[in-house]
Amino acid sequence: MGSHTDSLPTPVTPAGRDGLDAILARPERAVLAFDFDGTLAPIVPDPDQARAHPDAVPALAALAPKVASVAVVTGRPAGVAVRHGGFAGVPGLDHLVVLGHYGAERWDARTGTVNAPAPHPGVAAVRAELPGFLDEIGAWRGTWIEEKGRAVAVHTRRSDDPQAAFEALREPLTDLATRHGLIVEPGRLVLELRPPGMDKGVALSEYVRETGAGAVMYVGDDLGDLPAFAAVEKLRSDGVPGLLVCSGSEEVTELADRADLVVDGPEGVVGLVTALGDRMTDRP
Repeated sequence: MGSHTDSLPTPVTPAGRDGLDAILARPERAVLAFDFDGTLAPIVPDPDQARAHPDAVPALAALAPKVASVAVVTGRPAGVAVRHGGFAGVPGLDHLVVLGHYGAERWDARTGTVNAPAPHPGVAAVRAELPGFLDEIGAWRGTWIEEKGRAVAVHTRRSDDPQAAFEALREPLTDLATRHGLIVEPGRLVLELRPPGMDKGVALSEYVRETGAGAVMYVGDDLGDLPAFAAVEKLRSDGVPGLLVCSGSEEVTELADRADLVVDGPEGVVGLVTALGDRMTDRP
């Protein structure tokens, strides 16, 4: 991975430095968690074409055996993230866990199976109603619907004015979601209608508790990652050191403002993972 610098960046906050120190001091007790789109995979106009950065899986496979666990926490269905990430059957990633649909689904590399509860009935109702609903409110040309199994997403990235379409749709889609017992999760030019009660923070907190981790790192890029950032902040206040990393982009600044460390998109995430793995190898 010659294009990546192997020097480990220094977090800008004392809490972040403590988190990194704890991860390096006892990597075997550390959980390292990553969002998928925009973090391990570059953002692309069509989510079906999203794939992990070519160096991401090799970097994770080199790091994973040295830590308690590597987890991918994503709004996508777990099976889709596994396929798009190329995570199945990779030597070194046998303890990888993918928490899909914000933790409602879970895929374990060890078994290669997905565990999931029954879908929320509101999703099917919204799915049926959404095309006519968008027509009726005169949604911008280029707006399109992504089927996510346990959720439905409306993308505005291909519209004539993506940000204006996003803003115009936010309130009517929130009303539609509420009517069917769902919530709207805003993201980078996407509004996702999904069941309440699960978010990346809940998923991450439960997984950290389950593993008994002594330190945690979370890397994300989008508004849907804010609950995971909040979960790490809460864990820190409970005595579990944590490191918050933003996969930087021009589109979302809220995460960068709260992060201990900002890296340059998926390329920077791969560089960080590589540097962490190298540093752990170098421990006396």
